[in-house]
Amino acid sequence: MESRWVLSATIFFIYFVIMMNWSTYIYRFKATSTNNFSKKTITTFRRKQTQFPLNCFNGNMTLTCPKDYYPTRFEQYQDSSTESTCPEYFKWIHEDLKPWKRTGITREMVERGQNVSHFRLVIIQGKAYAEKYAYSYQTRDVFTIWGILQLLRLYPGNIPDLELLFETGDRTVVEKQNFQESPPPPIFHYCGQKNAYDIVFPDWSFWGWAELAIRPWEALLQSIEEGNKKIKWKDRLPYAFWKGNTMVSYKRYDLTKCNASDQHHSYAHIYPLSWDKEIERGFKNTKLEHQCVHRYKIYVEGVAWSVSEKYILACDSMTLFIEPIFYDFFTRSLVPRKHYWPISNTNQSMCNDIKYAVDWGNANPDKAEAIGKAGTSFIEENLKMKFVYDYMFHLLNEYARLLRFEPTIPAGAVEICSENFACPLNGIWREYMVESMVKSPSDTPPCTMASPYGENEGEEK
Repeated sequence: MESRWVLSATIFFIYFVIMMNWSTYIYRFKATSTNNFSKKTITTFRRKQTQFPLNCFNGNMTLTCPKDYYPTRFEQYQDSSTESTCPEYFKWIHEDLKPWKRTGITREMVERGQNVSHFRLVIIQGKAYAEKYAYSYQTRDVFTIWGILQLLRLYPGNIPDLELLFETGDRTVVEKQNFQESPPPPIFHYCGQKNAYDIVFPDWSFWGWAELAIRPWEALLQSIEEGNKKIKWKDRLPYAFWKGNTMVSYKRYDLTKCNASDQHHSYAHIYPLSWDKEIERGFKNTKLEHQCVHRYKIYVEGVAWSVSEKYILACDSMTLFIEPIFYDFFTRSLVPRKHYWPISNTNQSMCNDIKYAVDWGNANPDKAEAIGKAGTSFIEENLKMKFVYDYMFHLLNEYARLLRFEPTIPAGAVEICSENFACPLNGIWREYMVESMVKSPSDTPPCTMASPYGENEGEEK
């Protein structure tokens, strides 16, 4: 019980300090953790050029950024023969920016979005500056910005000057119905939906979700892949599995009605989760790499989209995708009955659809296994961290081309870099940052993005 209160107090302290401005946050955040995780840093990039170490020149009191740390321009890729074509979902960048294609983006448009944004990010001559406007849940804003700082390390000097606003909540905020007569404010966000103009950007969990002890994506994906090899698909439990917080949406509450009981056949194993209890247990029952033992796994939205999509799809299990309202940056290219099995989101049909999918899969194991492996192959091939960074690279470049004003550093902004984000920290927060840190420029160029969709091809489905 004592450890639970210690960790709860730590999290409360985090909430308090990140409500301060960035410089105060960087100085005062001294969070610690008793969790032990591997110190190994895993990377998909070859490291043969100039190294960018974490330069904590003043220990955990490092509050400023090193001078002349990043090259002003870095274009000499060592291996241009490995140029690749971007995954198909990159085309959605053009669709997400289409509302401003004709008018461009003016400063007035940007400023109209400040009241619903959590922070402003400015990049000028390869250096980043941030101004905080509102409290973000846990450390979403911190790890989102950390990811952008790693992009600057991967492609130094190749991110144009820009100024943007970011919203870190769950639901979309730029509703189309509110901007029928005027251009919408361009606001970056983790998800989108057909009735909103939010610009979709990779979420914070790619660099780790420290509060839930979910490791950075690159390392976690490798652990899930290793776990997949331990049990063959046909030897897995022949049921549908889901574990999570049921208190955040009606969809998840309705899902619990599909659970195994004395009244009906055991086709679904649904496990409501209390994160307070998991903190107390040290997250022993929530390790994602240990949750790939069922033939079928269910994806269901929470308040909005859920970061669990990529973890579930990576399991080799046939994913039962309860019809979503929201999408993130990569899921719009998933194909039903190829990468996943669609499930109705109405409470009248949901349980019947899940039972039908499980019965069909158990009667057609080769076909069900193929759908599961196709979904996992999509993740393994198209969601490597290199492609995540390349998506960010192309999105920010396309966005910057639309700007009709010169980006400037706000009076309330502070310069940010890997050093003054990671060096002052301790515990799992610093550990995840070090593990996900880019240590040298890429030796290959960003992937080549395909041309935009046709006028009708890119419509929401």
